[in-house]
Amino acid sequence: MANIKQVAKEANVSVATVSRVINNKGYVNEETRKLVEKAIKELNYVPNEFARSLYKKTSKSIGVIVPHLNNPFYYGVLEGIEDLAFEKGYKVMLCNSAENSEREAEYIKQFMKYNIDGLIIGSNTEEIKKYTDLNIPLISIDRIISHDVPSVTSDNFGGGAIAAKKLVISGAKNIVHFRGPSILITVLERSNGFNSYLREHGVTCDEVDLAFIDPDPSLIRDYLETHPDTDGIFCDSDYIAALVLRELQLLGKSVPKQVQIIGYDNTSYSQIVIPKLTTISQQMFDIGKEAMEMLSILMNKETLGSKHHIIPVRIIERETTN
Repeated sequence: MANIKQVAKEANVSVATVSRVINNKGYVNEETRKLVEKAIKELNYVPNEFARSLYKKTSKSIGVIVPHLNNPFYYGVLEGIEDLAFEKGYKVMLCNSAENSEREAEYIKQFMKYNIDGLIIGSNTEEIKKYTDLNIPLISIDRIISHDVPSVTSDNFGGGAIAAKKLVISGAKNIVHFRGPSILITVLERSNGFNSYLREHGVTCDEVDLAFIDPDPSLIRDYLETHPDTDGIFCDSDYIAALVLRELQLLGKSVPKQVQIIGYDNTSYSQIVIPKLTTISQQMFDIGKEAMEMLSILMNKETLGSKHHIIPVRIIERETTN
């Protein structure tokens, strides 16, 4: 691969002149510019973006940190981010924190090294200062990590309420919520929305905490075996709902005739299981795109209209509810 010195030699100019052409900074007469551009094309020279970022104080790249790459929610969010980032001329550096604070800290060092222009964070960090100390535009997705850090979140409270309404209207009386870890803000918001609607209609429910990434099926099985009268189930992910559906089928329960199930996210799981899952659809692509739009505004040193945006959800009714 050619380097800048070879381009300068080919065009018979100085390295400084080639640099001025590449960065479009400083005077270069038109004839010389054409010679340099011709040499760049013939040698298939690709500028060193890291060096350019140090020179220009901008890298035209953004960082994205997510807690897990095997969570289908982030697939759609990342597509939304990347789609608009590409349109605006930005590259995306994706990092998976795996809920590990040391790993997250290392990524922060890398971001500083590569002079990124902005950062979108989806991890469950409690060390906000490490991010704010970067002094670059910062957007949080899927949760509000600080009132001072702009965010894009899904309407989790509304999603829980919609699920509760569907189960109550469909006649469910003995309801359980198989949810994610209750330490997560998103889980608490869904629980609050779900329970709020149930209380208004004189219905109570049990709650069983499960892991989002690798939920233990035995916890689901134990609950269903000890609560045979369960007739309505709300799950915090379509994957959890798919596991619940399997356990119910093993117990000989008919869905939705005996037990109704509602999942969350509207991922591929919801359509490949039999029967197909009724689910709460998060607009994941829209969350990512909105986060990138807000970040772009901040990187252009403009002011956001509002700091915290909530993206609406909706129910997709399929075959696991009446």
